Amino acid sequence: MSFLEDLKSKILIGDGAMGTMLYSHGVDRCFEELNLSKPDDVIHVHEAYIQAGANLIQTNTYGANDIKLSRYGLEDEIRQINKQAVEIAKRAAAGSTYVFGTIGGVRAFKKSAHTLEEIKRNFREQLFVLLNEDVDGLLLETYYDFDELKTVLQIARKETNKPIITNVSLHEPGVLQDGTTVKQAFLTLEELGANVIGLNCRLGPYHMLQALEEVPLLEHAYLSVFPNSSLPALNEGRLEYESDEGYFKESALKFREQGARLIGGCCGTTPKHIKAMAEAVSHLAPITDKKVKIPKEIHIQSTSADKDTLAPLQEIVKEKRSVIVELDPPKKLGMSIFLEGAQALHDAGIDALTLADNSLASPRISNLAAGLLAREKTNARTLIHITCRDRNLIGLQSHLMGLHTLGLSDVLAITGDPSKIGDFPGATSVYDVSSFDLISLIKQFNEGVSYSGKPLGAKTNFSVAAAFNPNVRHLDKAVVRLEKKIACGADYFISQPLYSNEQIVHVYEATRNLKAPIYIGIMPLTSSRNAEFIHNEIPGIKLSDSIREKMAEAGTDKEKARQEGLAIAKDLIDTAFDLFNGIYLITPFLQYDLTVELTNYIHEKEKQLAERKITHV
Repeated sequence: MSFLEDLKSKILIGDGAMGTMLYSHGVDRCFEELNLSKPDDVIHVHEAYIQAGANLIQTNTYGANDIKLSRYGLEDEIRQINKQAVEIAKRAAAGSTYVFGTIGGVRAFKKSAHTLEEIKRNFREQLFVLLNEDVDGLLLETYYDFDELKTVLQIARKETNKPIITNVSLHEPGVLQDGTTVKQAFLTLEELGANVIGLNCRLGPYHMLQALEEVPLLEHAYLSVFPNSSLPALNEGRLEYESDEGYFKESALKFREQGARLIGGCCGTTPKHIKAMAEAVSHLAPITDKKVKIPKEIHIQSTSADKDTLAPLQEIVKEKRSVIVELDPPKKLGMSIFLEGAQALHDAGIDALTLADNSLASPRISNLAAGLLAREKTNARTLIHITCRDRNLIGLQSHLMGLHTLGLSDVLAITGDPSKIGDFPGATSVYDVSSFDLISLIKQFNEGVSYSGKPLGAKTNFSVAAAFNPNVRHLDKAVVRLEKKIACGADYFISQPLYSNEQIVHVYEATRNLKAPIYIGIMPLTSSRNAEFIHNEIPGIKLSDSIREKMAEAGTDKEKARQEGLAIAKDLIDTAFDLFNGIYLITPFLQYDLTVELTNYIHEKEKQLAERKITHV
């Protein structure tokens, strides 16, 4: 009898965690490589699960693909590791237990780390080895990213008629990471040809039961569930799972009531958990009718714009000349100079005050605190930079909820300078997500959905700027990055400072067809030393010989250096003025008088242009 024929009348038992068992025996490296170096250890785990009552075991191939094996320098061993894994599992099964080839998900919350094209190439190589070794079916498990799972399922379905199990993983009961409900996801996977559809990893029995309560029995596929044993605890540097097998025995009965026909375990589960579940349900017939729990309707509150709400900056810059100015929060305690600068710039008529997030990886007063204070004290509109460097995914989401709560809706999503270049080179750079992922996350917040897929209860109204570095050797590649950021949801761009009129023209020509507007960055030089530092030590920025010579001629005369720096900046503004509506002025060392003068210069040019147009008419 075949696997699918068995499922028509039986509840089958899957195995439990492979990694947990190997880890408990002191193995803490690439588990898949053990297929080659310690096959006896792997076969003993398989045999333990079979003896516990498993009707199906998975090959030890969860991460046996190019992307994951390359972390260990094992990418050339893909074929042999997968081939050996099937041989080991078949030897343990001895023809009495189904052997499914396991392929694990790659993308979790770092979607931008690997494109779907890379996923396809990565998946196919492992898939073909497993199919050539004639596994009884495929098990696609631990897929947080639904687009990835749909992509690989379609490939697998075209290549084989063997049974395919697809297990998604959830951060929150009932919804996938992108906000898709479990019910809708299961129906989609059924339509794409999956034979068994279910849940695995991340959640324990309690929350998986909650998710299954909202899922109907499927017409052309069966339900599966592979819960973790519990939430893990960290004990002296080792992850430990604690869960009583009696609890799993009770849970197996409840899984049956929800229509599950394949029940196994994931992280933390051992043969004792599998044995308990097998004893509970393997002799029972599966249910054929189920009452589905109707989930509570969640009302997501929209953020309505009233007459006092400011237009988004991306709309302002499309309609008129727009000037935004960066004024970094102080490195030391005390806000008086910063607030004086914020007031002076607001009075000069800027459209927004931008605040960096610990620029150059040096700690400053929180830009959220500085931005809120600047708005309250000066009525200036503030644009808050958010780096991926300093906050993990938990901190980023919390930060975004805080910004929304405080009414700070203008943000710039950036990767952030690595910590090793800053004041604390030993500090950890987090980078849980890239700037691309952060843009997508913020846009998902605008839909009222957190990164875990859980409703936020309200929609945020963030206007999202993205960074643009034109100071690169190949500008065309930088423009491709801009297009990718637009695809992620970027509304407009803010560039790093430019110091060449020719480069400004070149940037204009390269970006003129982009759908999102650009604020061109200009930062006045303050001294010859400042110019040499930027030229020699800031990656990607090179000053012309003439600019460096002009600043050098000023010598130690601060006023002369100031005037020369302003003259150079004004010359750059003259070029940018004719090509871009948006100009981004960067204030050096809190010397806001420089950017106030440049703001006034821009407004005077705008006034003169308007007068010429009137005269011409």
